This record gives sequence, structure tokens and C-alpha cells, in this order.
Amino acid sequence: MIDLEPAMKSPGTCLKTLKLVLTADVRRPECPGFREPLRFKVRAVRRLLLFKQGFKTATGLSLAIWCLFLTTQATSADVPQHLRAEKKADRVSIYVGDKLFTEYLYRDTEKYPYFYPLNGPLSGESITTLRETNYPHHSSIFFGCDQVNGGNYWQDGLERGRIVAKDTRLVKASGPEIVIEQTCRWERPGAEAPFDDTRRIVITAPTERTRCLDFSVNLKARIPVKILKTNHSLFSARMKPDLSAARGGLLINAEGKKGEKDTAGQHSAWMTARGTRDGMTEGLVLMDHPSNKWYPSPWFTRDYGFLSPTPMYWLPGDELNISQEEAIALSYRVEVYAGEWSQEEIQTEFEKWGKLKPGV
Repeated sequence: MIDLEPAMKSPGTCLKTLKLVLTADVRRPECPGFREPLRFKVRAVRRLLLFKQGFKTATGLSLAIWCLFLTTQATSADVPQHLRAEKKADRVSIYVGDKLFTEYLYRDTEKYPYFYPLNGPLSGESITTLRETNYPHHSSIFFGCDQVNGGNYWQDGLERGRIVAKDTRLVKASGPEIVIEQTCRWERPGAEAPFDDTRRIVITAPTERTRCLDFSVNLKARIPVKILKTNHSLFSARMKPDLSAARGGLLINAEGKKGEKDTAGQHSAWMTARGTRDGMTEGLVLMDHPSNKWYPSPWFTRDYGFLSPTPMYWLPGDELNISQEEAIALSYRVEVYAGEWSQEEIQTEFEKWGKLKPGV
């Protein structure tokens, strides 16, 4: 604990000491000793407000106001941020403060609903990509599947299959969380729809340096469904090329295995991808909820920046059969972060989230 008494002897010493205290190690609420410095800051400001000896009134008041400002600035990074959302005909836009975080898009011309951009908390630029030349069907953060009763609800060509938004509700439009609920139907011309799905999306910003996107979906078979072996399936993320492992970034799973060679086909609770651009390190963690049917799922990964927890490429007998009216509930989290999170920090975040009840 820093002794406050010497700091009260002169304005210069007070300013120097308080600046040190108010800005010290406040990035992570889970840090050891985090609560004690925070209490000390409150006491320091309180004492300044009551301190009447040694300074002129104007100087003391100015100093107190400055300290209150610094306290607010120092601690605001560690509290949930305020969010707001705007719903239009074909999208929901989500802001953290006055800065766009992401848009959930479900236009009539799209293959399926998806999230883009997914802006980093430092750069304000998307850490995911949309329609890269080599794989134009990769749409940032998305959910779909190929080889479903002969239809393709993943790659381009709306005539091959499409996931159509039927009803989108903005349940919570502002506050510490944004909540979106949506119903979709998987449609293909000349074929009976295989699935209806219901989705619940919850978006939060626990700190200035983190953003969470929780995606829960309940797939209900309208008819008997057969899904053949495919690597194009379920919840997926596609990183910006300049943040990918192929460009010097990191792709690592919960077991510490790195890169496509050592993570593809491996079962894991989560995977993180991150990189540095313009001097700023940002990334995401994709988490597979413990309640999911295939948890921990094998992962389809690529060093160019693709990651997806999916069993569909490793199916017993190379097919999955789902009975009419059978439902499959799946939940995932994408946590966007700034800096270089350790394996231990990510595991702690995963364990906290894994204890929460899925949203659908």
C-alpha cells in the first residue's frame, strides 16, 4: 500500500503520487490485489476533498476535481461498457459507446445471416474478413452447413440453399447488453425446407478492451435430415489475412497446440487467433459451450485464418441422420480482445462462460 501522508505535503508530490496510484494496474478485474488499490483511490480522493491545510482553496479544489477525473478514467476501463443498437430492415448495428462494434446482417441477397465487421477495441477496424478472393463464401462470423439433404447452405449460389431470416426482434436495444432474437428457415427452390432455427444473440463489452458475442441456435428438423461429411459446417470465424497465422499471427487451442497442422481435427474447448497490425495486437477466442452435443468438438482450422468447431468432417460412417422434429441446441461465444491473452486468462474466461446456461 502506498503511504498517502507524504503526498499531502505539496501539490507536486501529491500530483505525482496520485497519478501513479490512479493509473496503476487497473486493466483486469481478476488481477490479484485489484480491489485494494481501487479502495485506496476512493479514500485518496475523499481525503483530498476534506484536506484544507497547506493549499489554497482554489488549488485544493482544482486538484480534487483532477483526481476525481483521473479516478473515473482509470476505472472506467474495467467496468461493463454501455451499448446501444439500431435495427433496420436488413440489419442490426451494435455500438459500444459511439463506436460501431458489429452489424448483424440478414439481407435478402445473402446466403445466410452473418456478423460484419467485427471491430477491434483498439484499432476500431475489423479483425475478421468478408469475401476474400480465395474463399468468397467466408463471411466473417457465420453459421451454416453444406450437404444437407442435397442442399448447400454454406457456399455461394442462392439456388443451392439459403438460410432466410423470417423474424428479427431487438429485445434489448441499450444498456450493458444487447439482445437479438431471430427465427430462420433453411430454404431451397424445389425442395422441402430441412430446418427451422431460432437464435438468441447477446452482445456485451465487459471492459474497454473486450467484447463478447454469444450466439445460441436451436435447429429443429422439419423433415428427416441427412448431412453428409463436410468441412463446411456450423459456427465459423474468418480472420483478416494480416492477423492470420500465415502472416505471423497466432492460432492456438486450449491444449496449447498451434497452427493448422497441429489443431485441425483435434478436440478442444476453445481456439484463439490473433495478430498485430499497425502496432496493435488484437484477436478473438471462439468457444464451444460444454452443453453442446459434440463438446469438445474437433476443429476445422486453416493457417490463413479460418476456425470452426465442427464434427461434420469426422462423422462416423460419414453421415449424420436427424429425425423429423428432432432438435439440436448449440451455443458459442466469440470474445474479441486487445493485447496478448495468456492461456490461463482465456481458460478462466471460458470456465466462467461455460457455467452459464445457454441462451436458447
